[in-house]
Amino acid sequence: MSTPSPAALPIRRLTLRDLTACADLSENRGWPREEHKWGFLLTAGTGYGIDDPDGGLVAACVVTEYGPHGRPDLGAIGMVLVAERHARRGVGRRLMHHIVSMMGTTPLTLHATPYGRPLYEEIGFKVTGRAQMVRGRFTPAGPQPHVHTRAATADDLGGIIRLDEEVFGTDRTPLITRLPAFAEQLRVAEDGGRITGYAAAWPNMDTHVVGPLIARDTETAKALVASLAVHTGRPLRTDIDVRHEELLAWVKEHGLESVAFNDVMTYGIGELPGDWTRRFAPLTVAAG
Repeated sequence: MSTPSPAALPIRRLTLRDLTACADLSENRGWPREEHKWGFLLTAGTGYGIDDPDGGLVAACVVTEYGPHGRPDLGAIGMVLVAERHARRGVGRRLMHHIVSMMGTTPLTLHATPYGRPLYEEIGFKVTGRAQMVRGRFTPAGPQPHVHTRAATADDLGGIIRLDEEVFGTDRTPLITRLPAFAEQLRVAEDGGRITGYAAAWPNMDTHVVGPLIARDTETAKALVASLAVHTGRPLRTDIDVRHEELLAWVKEHGLESVAFNDVMTYGIGELPGDWTRRFAPLTVAAG
């Protein structure tokens, strides 16, 4: 009996029981295993995958939905991976078509590598922005930002959620409420008792990823990054919207270097909702 083509195998929901298989798939494609991030995404979002009859996964991806439960107003697609042995056989295209069809009229967004962009364009995604990944050891130098920041407390969560919805343009409560357990640091900036920005730093292999990074202005964003750097011994990594040129220049002056660029793409919507001027970096490019 012949083995079915991987493009014809059934697509199923993934759960936390699939975490090791997802990490194996990342490793197979030359990515870090990122088990901490996979666990977060499989809990906060919904994973989809195709089983390999020989073991493991042929392909996987995660969709994180935002907005009212049962009728989301935005979906973020991330971690789209196809095992090397099944690459260039239409598997990724089938998985993406399945997601787009399943999400119906819900607008979608994703961050695309140069390698993945042609597939997403073929499906109908449009480039609407760009993010620059920077990485390195943050070195304090020169005048420090004069914005007060502090560690977030449980009492801050409501204010963080309200600010996040205002800036992101949709409700992300299920994601944000998981941040205190997922991140090793969660800090807020405040002015007159009002939260004006917040940022998290979460562990990812040998780095701490800074994200989300939401702030009322660039000085506040700088202060949050600097305060996170003080409390970590790891290099920092983050993905900054290229329109925030001043912040990008500043982090490079303080030891971070450009690693890569990703295109921000959307489907079914002209541009992302919310206020990009206060949205400096995503929680992760996989979830927006």
